[in-house]
Amino acid sequence: MKSQWECFLQNLGVWVGSFTLFSPQGELLEDIPSRISFEGLNNNQELRLTLEREGKEDIVLNFSKQGIGGLIFLDNGAFSQAPVQFNPCSQFGGELGLIHQNRRLRLVQMFDKDSNINRITLIREYKSGTEKVEAPQLKVDDLLGTWEGEAFTISPTLEETTFTTKMQLQLDGSGRLQQTTTYLGKTLTSSATVNGSVLEFDQNPENQVNVLLLPGGASATFPVKAQLGKPLFIESGWLIEPDLRQRMIRMYGIKGEWISLSLITERKVS
Repeated sequence: MKSQWECFLQNLGVWVGSFTLFSPQGELLEDIPSRISFEGLNNNQELRLTLEREGKEDIVLNFSKQGIGGLIFLDNGAFSQAPVQFNPCSQFGGELGLIHQNRRLRLVQMFDKDSNINRITLIREYKSGTEKVEAPQLKVDDLLGTWEGEAFTISPTLEETTFTTKMQLQLDGSGRLQQTTTYLGKTLTSSATVNGSVLEFDQNPENQVNVLLLPGGASATFPVKAQLGKPLFIESGWLIEPDLRQRMIRMYGIKGEWISLSLITERKVS
């Protein structure tokens, strides 16, 4: 098992990309070129992050093996940063970062002071000096079929578990999306209205979850309104290749406490 610091170091290098801001309905609001570098110092015992964005002041952060803030890393270098407690009296949101070879895809999902989803920032990056490869806009048809994979889950105490997953997605005769998910002996079914680039899982309007389909093969999953007393999760998805997808899920319990972070790597089998 790698240490959190060893996982962090898999992000070393210079990553070139952009910060693209969307409304929850998929409206493109802003696109800002970016460059972020992770520089190892003192024989990689320390790390310096420098973020440059066009038209904005640079951000410089320093990290050490003794402290990496609220970041949680997984073995391949993927990570998440978000509050450990959802509090409806304060602004809530989180970042989910995926990595594959020389590419990274990050999603920041933010809720407003009333706990309504407010904005989504998509950050697509490739390592400087390598070829820029990017998937097109994600569409519903890209997701249809049967996906099988493995989930790697880490808890707040850094306990790790793995388990297999299966997801089946299909459109019924009315054009509604039907989803069946199987893991740990459980089978969950749900359905969504396809509204352009938004999938609306609207069977329970008081706890509605939407999926926003984005450029670069990305997707953002979020509750329309975050609420105490109900399970809460945010998810990022990345269709890396037509038959290869990663998903990262950050789960919160009914009291708003963070309970797990999962990375699912799945292949389309039919």
